[in-house]
Formats: sequence, structure tokens, C-alpha cells
Amino acid sequence: MRRAVTVVVTTSAVLAGGFSASQARAATPPAPSITAPGGFVMNNGTGATLFGKAADTRRPTGSTTKIMTAKVVLAQRGLNLDAKVTIDKAYSDYIVSKNASSARLIVGDKVTVRQLLYGLMLPSGCDAAYALADKFGTGTTRAARVKSFIGKMNDEARRMGLRNTHFDSFDGISNGSNYSTPRDLTKIASSAMQNGTFRAIVKTRSTTQKVTTKSGGYRNMAWTNTNKLLSTYSGAIGVKTGSGQQAKYCLVFAATRNNKTVIGTVLAAPSEANRTSDVKKLLDYGFAK
Repeated sequence: MRRAVTVVVTTSAVLAGGFSASQARAATPPAPSITAPGGFVMNNGTGATLFGKAADTRRPTGSTTKIMTAKVVLAQRGLNLDAKVTIDKAYSDYIVSKNASSARLIVGDKVTVRQLLYGLMLPSGCDAAYALADKFGTGTTRAARVKSFIGKMNDEARRMGLRNTHFDSFDGISNGSNYSTPRDLTKIASSAMQNGTFRAIVKTRSTTQKVTTKSGGYRNMAWTNTNKLLSTYSGAIGVKTGSGQQAKYCLVFAATRNNKTVIGTVLAAPSEANRTSDVKKLLDYGFAK
């Protein structure tokens, strides 16, 4: 009788064990299908890869380049975020000549470095990017300073061991050799997110900043974040959109739920709607894994 009971208990245990394993297999979500030709997602806390699609294929990055622009600025030794930068006509002329996205900076205004970073990351201001490159590059001419700043961007990419990343501009308007990969951009963003100022900026949906005018008065600059994910995905905390004729639609994204942060990148999505759909799929998948 004892032997029969033992057999029954053992068999039950095996059945229970088999059922639990089946449940575990069923709980693993299937890898998502995305329209973007390149994508990558990782656990920001552990660095573990959660998803990859052509993750190491070099592609144009559009304005996601500005993540590195901000990262280089914030890494400057002795940085004073309240230092004021006078807006030069060259920055305005650049926007017009390139038909570029703008923070609508006014020539002669004095704008703090912190405000320029908001203008860089929220409305994706190429004028703000130019002003920062001019301010934090070294050299006796504007061209030399800009070249120096872009050199700092590439130096940082090399320091991080990113072999598939190269910058030829401060804003992503490429001269033919501005590229990165989903994996590399995700690593750049993950590193940038370690900075509290960067985190505060990229999670901001909109802001109004008071800047000093040429005459010594003040004007309010209102900027709205191009990253609509912040208002459409629960837990979204950043990071940066990008778009362009060659880059198509890009987004470096991050979200936190239940103390888990998922961070990733999609490159070259065929439309803004596709980009949004792809990113939400990847985030859902990242949190489910």
C-alpha cells in the first residue's frame, strides 16, 4: 500500500513539473515583427540583449545624432549649464540653407547652455546644435570649432568601442559619412541616460524657457518634444526622434515599468506610423521577456 502511494505521488510530481515547464514555455512571448529594417532592444539595467534585427548594420541616423551632441556637451570638464551663448546669424542662416528643424533661436539673444540642450533635444533644433558645437569646439574660427566638436563626438564613439558609428555633423544632416547602428545608438543613449540633466531633458514633453534678448529684455521660448511616445506609451522616459530623406524614420526610445528600464532603437522605418508601431511592439516585448 505504501509503495502504491509513493508511485502515485511521484507520478503527480512529474505531471506537475511537466505542466509548470509548459506554462513557462507558453509565457515566453514570440519575437515581434517590425517594419523597420533595423532594430535593437536591451535591458538597460543588465545590458542584456532582448531583441535584434540587423542590429549591427550601418545606417543614416538623422537627428538621433543629437544624442551624442548632448552627451559630448554634458561631458565637458567644468561645464556651467547656466553660461550664456549669444545666438549668431550663422546659426539662423544654416537652418534656412538646410531647411532644417529649428528651435527658432533669435539672432542676438543670449541663451544658456541648459536651454540650448532643451532646444536641441525637444524641437530637435539644428540651430541649437550648431550653437553648442561652436561653443564647445576649439579653434580660432567657427569652422575649426565645429570640426573640433565633431571630432570629440567621434573620439567618444571610439572610447565607447563603437566600431560601426561615425559622425560628420553635429545634427545628423550628413555630408555622406554620418552613420551608426541600432546597437551602437542604444549604447550611446544608455550611457547618456546616466547623466541626470540629460534624463530630465529627454523626458520633458514641453517647456517654456525665458531667454535674454539682445536689448537686455526677455522673451519666452516654447518648445514641444518631437517624441510623441512620451504621451502615448506608459512609462516612456525618452529619448530622441530622427528623420530624413535617407534616414527615413528613426527613434531611440526608453521606458521604465516596475523598476525595469528597456532601451532601444529603430532605424529607417518607412513612416512615422510604422515607427511608432514598431517601437511599441519592441517595448512590450522587452517588458514581457
